[in-house]
Amino acid sequence: MTTDRERAADLRVEDVGFRAAGGRPLVDGVSLTARPGRTVGVVGPNGSGKTTLLRCVYGTLKPTSGRLLLDGRDMAELGPKRRARRVATVPQDGADGFGLTVREIVAMGRSPHKRFWEPDGAADEELVRHALARVGAGALTGRPFGELSGGERQRVLLARALAQQPALLILDEPTNHLDVRYQWEVLALVRALGTTNLIALHDLNLAAYHCDLLYVLAKGRLVASGPPHEVLTEELLAEVYGVRAEVTVHPVTRAPTVVYLPPDTAPAAVRP
Repeated sequence: MTTDRERAADLRVEDVGFRAAGGRPLVDGVSLTARPGRTVGVVGPNGSGKTTLLRCVYGTLKPTSGRLLLDGRDMAELGPKRRARRVATVPQDGADGFGLTVREIVAMGRSPHKRFWEPDGAADEELVRHALARVGAGALTGRPFGELSGGERQRVLLARALAQQPALLILDEPTNHLDVRYQWEVLALVRALGTTNLIALHDLNLAAYHCDLLYVLAKGRLVASGPPHEVLTEELLAEVYGVRAEVTVHPVTRAPTVVYLPPDTAPAAVRP
């Protein structure tokens, strides 16, 4: 039997760039690798190019340079439906749903696997129910999507992606609007899926715990990459984010833990 991890995709981003109208580079020569079943985080300050890079990967933007390979195949050669069968996306902010219910929104994840206007079958319905249950949104099934809170919308959009049964899952700030409990539950769920995951995150402590590798962007360029314990240093945080911080190893999780300091705080070595 094929496992989820065996179905996971191998993603390679090779020297990808994207220029806005007028030629200003928003992403400039970025390369990264996401191996099957791994969770890769893209971090960096606002305006660093995280969302633009992810949009190039999932196809709403066409890179102006470089190439994207999915299991060794150029993604530019894949039509929208074939891409959607392999790649699912949870965007940063969902639309208002155009009057659709939660069930109808999640059922849209089945569209790439069916013919145009083919109705949902029993297997589709079960996948929708299962996806909603996995994100803790089963009770929302009949609610209008547009009436949900921001956190509820994020969970429903993740359920839609799960119903799509992707090999590569791309998430742009999936913890936006979520309270602390659901931030951790959603990222733990994503990591346990067995898919290849590419995630843009603001919260560096969440990224340190849930990601196998981190890629750090600044002004559209890649400035650091590697395991979280190698990437998240006090020097990098000062250079990229312009903040003072202490980075320690958490005694329980063993993940790097970032504590931000006021600008005028003395270094730990000289504090009384």
